[in-house]
Amino acid sequence: MLPTKDQYSFADLVKIMRRLLSEDGCPWDRQQTLTSLKQYLVEETQEVLEAIDEGDPEHLQEELGDLLFQVVFQAAICERDGSFSIEDVITSISQKLVRRHPHVFGDEPAGSPEDLRHRWEEIKRQEAAARQPRRGDHR
Repeated sequence: MLPTKDQYSFADLVKIMRRLLSEDGCPWDRQQTLTSLKQYLVEETQEVLEAIDEGDPEHLQEELGDLLFQVVFQAAICERDGSFSIEDVITSISQKLVRRHPHVFGDEPAGSPEDLRHRWEEIKRQEAAARQPRRGDHR
């Protein structure tokens, strides 16, 4: 049994989710799929937007937690199915943030916020082009 704490870490949340999906976990959670959870992902995103509009930090904190749970839940299902883990998701977004901020993590000058937005979009286009299989490439 996981002890009740005053403060939990991200690692604790991942452990909780893995337990919920385990053989002796929650039957409802275990039957969920990426598709069955789509509606909750949309609902939680909408609730985050509403909390932002309200300007209530406590409500926003709660709703961000619900949205984070959806991300962890989806990743846990993917891990169970052998696709990837939450650690892979974290690595992927971290690599992307470093790549798309060469003015912070590299030696490019920062420029204006508008320059940075354009640079972000250019890097994003380059990444998309690199992912596209070339004509005649049968990967």
